[in-house]
Amino acid sequence: MDSERAKEIIQSPEMINVSYRGIPVYLKEVNTEQQTALVFPLDEMENEQIVELKGLLEK
Repeated sequence: MDSERAKEIIQSPEMINVSYRGIPVYLKEVNTEQQTALVFPLDEMENEQIVELKGLLEK
């Protein structure tokens, strides 16, 4: 996923399905310089992690 699309998803009022390695995640922040995103699995909101944008897939 590119950083601009990730930002659009974060700002969207609708829930857009995104996954990382097959796990549904919520996008919280995007770091365009490092091409990473702060995400957490939908079923583990306390488990935030930084992942590469290229590993995110929009469904």
